[in-house]
Amino acid sequence: MIYIDDHIMDFDLQQALSQVSAQRREQAQRYRHERDQRLSVAAYRLLQQALLTEHGIQQPPVLAYGANGKPLLAEWPHIHFSLSHCREATACVVSDKAVGIDIESIDHYDEAVAAQVMNEDELLHIHAAPAPAIAFTRLWTMKESLYKLTGGDPGADILQLLATRELYDFNTIFLPHCVCTVCRQQNLHNHD
Repeated sequence: MIYIDDHIMDFDLQQALSQVSAQRREQAQRYRHERDQRLSVAAYRLLQQALLTEHGIQQPPVLAYGANGKPLLAEWPHIHFSLSHCREATACVVSDKAVGIDIESIDHYDEAVAAQVMNEDELLHIHAAPAPAIAFTRLWTMKESLYKLTGGDPGADILQLLATRELYDFNTIFLPHCVCTVCRQQNLHNHD
């Protein structure tokens, strides 16, 4: 299940800080700006909500970090999750298999930026779309969610990141000011 919070200014930050793990509280308080602290806490609270809803886990989770800094649950490494945030919202997904999520604000379309991170076919798709900014953001969240699912290979070619997209299931949600995409590896079965 996908969890999204687009009301990050609507909770009592001090109370929320007292309800997260000491690790997350410390991490959130390192941010200078309140919005960044709120995003850090809101993403973690979504993880807490997901773990309670899907696994009955009530205690605040402690995070560990694997290859390339990919976060994992120290006490429950068999439970996979991914967190993301943008200016307006936070997102979380929990799964029994590797998963990636990305949420991004829909900004104005910048062709120079797109040319650096999208390949020729992707650029053609964006330019043909009725709303290029939304099409760009969707493709970008697909790339980011796949990057998170695979553990973030620093040597990955951003232009070709979606070249094997048929191996993955992408689920995109469009919000008024954001796009959120979840990426999961497809269940491939041999049909002999």
